[in-house]
Amino acid sequence: MKYDVMIIGAGPGGIFSAYEMTKLDSSLKIAVFEAGKVLEERKCPIDGKNIKSCIGCETCAIMRGFGGAGAFSDGKYNITNDFGGTLHEYIGWDKAFELMEYVDDINCSHGGGGTKMYSTADSPLKKQCMQNKLKLLDASVRHLGTDINYIVLGNLYDELKDKVDFFFNTTINKIERLDEGYRLWSDNDNYEGSKCIISVGRSGSKWMESVCEELDIPTRSNRVDLGVRVELPAVIFEDITDELYEGKIVYRTEKFEDKVRTFCMNPHGIVVTENTNGIVTVNGHSFEDEGKKTENTNFALLVAKHFSEPFKDSNEYGESIARLSNMLGGGVIVQRFGDLERGRRSVQKRIDEGNIRPTLQATPGDLSLVLPKRLMDGIIEMIYALDKIAPGVANDDTLLYGVEVKFYNMDVKLDNNLMTPYEGLYVIGDGSGVTHSLSHASASGVYVARHIAGQE
Repeated sequence: MKYDVMIIGAGPGGIFSAYEMTKLDSSLKIAVFEAGKVLEERKCPIDGKNIKSCIGCETCAIMRGFGGAGAFSDGKYNITNDFGGTLHEYIGWDKAFELMEYVDDINCSHGGGGTKMYSTADSPLKKQCMQNKLKLLDASVRHLGTDINYIVLGNLYDELKDKVDFFFNTTINKIERLDEGYRLWSDNDNYEGSKCIISVGRSGSKWMESVCEELDIPTRSNRVDLGVRVELPAVIFEDITDELYEGKIVYRTEKFEDKVRTFCMNPHGIVVTENTNGIVTVNGHSFEDEGKKTENTNFALLVAKHFSEPFKDSNEYGESIARLSNMLGGGVIVQRFGDLERGRRSVQKRIDEGNIRPTLQATPGDLSLVLPKRLMDGIIEMIYALDKIAPGVANDDTLLYGVEVKFYNMDVKLDNNLMTPYEGLYVIGDGSGVTHSLSHASASGVYVARHIAGQE
């Protein structure tokens, strides 16, 4: 069958693009190709008992499948242009904000309506941060939680499955330009369509790079975020999380003036592993269900690194550090903050004797042997700065898991409609380098769908 629109990737960008097109023009023949599995079949085998660490599944259930890497994330939709991407630079500040609110309405109407919207507006924490050389970024945050996010995605799939052809466990290896349209090649078949939307997310960064190289689409190097995931008793951060749920806080280091930021805050959540291109890194989840909540809160501390001549491959730099962590720890390394400050590796006995029960079984070790000194010094500075607004962050027993890496696709050359130099070939979501969040990626999908349907 020849399709009107072919979408590569069933992450938030691809889902909301398909959703919006079915609403605007029911006559469109739409296909979605996804390397992972359907939502209900996505399950990480790590159970903490029989399987305690990543076993290198052929397709990582956490990173791929319907819902993308965001399916088992904390389900936080940040409605803001201050962070999460540069979509507003392409489609306009007001339009980007309007589309993020529209995405929020859809999430609420598909099972997320009972969740809370948090806001940093008029928060007294802003002043407290300023007094301690920290900056609180502005945002409204819809927290679905991993459990409610799963329900929302399931309802969206149920609505789409009879209107769109889904091809799961289907990796697209090549995009071929035709006289009119495009042909997609998988391992066993090929498919033709008039228009093609690429929405492969961060996990598709290497694939996206190869496509741009093959089709001669100009790109520009992006950044990579490197750091650790902090886990501490939830009571230490409750003044912040009870009011804001997630405070996006930025610190500029004294020595190098590097920016260190908090990311993906998970009150009463768990620390988890991710497998990206065979590299095991760390992340965090949390839940709306009271029965699933833990006594801990976790969040990332990340330092952004940009590169220019002669080295431009920021993702390769991040991967090399993650590989070093995997080599030394067999996966994720965990270290007590007190041990890091004393220049010694952590051992299981000291962790067991501490006041924090880890939510992830990781290898006790020494993160200073993994992260470069400049990054490690910045993270330590940030911990002491946060300790001033949330006393207890710098306690000896605070756990640091490493490494956490946020890979960003290179910036793909796109016009204001998120279209490449080739007519009808679009790149959206985190795979474009334009968006870095669930809300921005989803909004980009809606925008392109409206453009294809003649509504933008």
